[in-house]
Amino acid sequence: MSTPNRRAHLALRLYVAGVLLFLGLPILAIVPLSFSGGSLLVYPLPGLSLRWYVEVLTSATWMRALGNSLFVGALATAFAVVLGTLASLGLARRRDRWAAALKMLALSPMIVPVILIAVASYFFLAPLQLTGSYTGLVITHTVIAVPFVVIPVLTALELQDPNLARAAAACGATPAATFWRVTLPGIRSGVASGALFAFAASFDDVVIALFIAGAQQRTLPQEMFSGLRDSITPAMLAVATLMIGVSTALYLGVARVQGRLATAESLRGR
Repeated sequence: MSTPNRRAHLALRLYVAGVLLFLGLPILAIVPLSFSGGSLLVYPLPGLSLRWYVEVLTSATWMRALGNSLFVGALATAFAVVLGTLASLGLARRRDRWAAALKMLALSPMIVPVILIAVASYFFLAPLQLTGSYTGLVITHTVIAVPFVVIPVLTALELQDPNLARAAAACGATPAATFWRVTLPGIRSGVASGALFAFAASFDDVVIALFIAGAQQRTLPQEMFSGLRDSITPAMLAVATLMIGVSTALYLGVARVQGRLATAESLRGR
């Protein structure tokens, strides 16, 4: 590598490192504070302690909120994956003038401000007596999660060779058999990515939960938001740190699965 190219490469790496530091430093700044031995959010730390993690993990309020978030997020993700995959299959096959409009409709929950979705969902679910229920919360979280499945799955379908499905049909495979044995194995990475982002969209939501959830359905972000109005303690930062850890673990898990699927596909292609 010549000297100018080496300098350009070094400058690019420094620029990328600076951008990553700019994006990650505000998030990483809260992690040491969650181990503070004091009750105030100050630097330097008065001491190191796990008292706030113990308080969170032994608190019935925090644990109930975490259970609600995991329960609602899991159900919303499952429904979103099914609906988003079906929508992607339909959108991938359409080539008429309505295809762009239908795609925009499928992605509209991602485009419309979440506060409008929350208000509209409240007025839609209230007459059905579904506000203050797990059912209403799951339905609304599914709505906002579907676009996060449509985008990666639709991209995977567009990259997949359509002749594979035609060949399977020519060999006598039914549409269901073609999907399970040909189409789905080729888009598994897109489905996995969509499931991750769908769960994150549900798990991180607070606006919709404020409108739809009742006292028994309070989610973890909703509990954190309520705590911000009273007092900010290191316990809240401990919860935030745990959420960062869970999100990072989910991302690394999906990335590992995608890597294994890509390796399997390359070996199969040989």
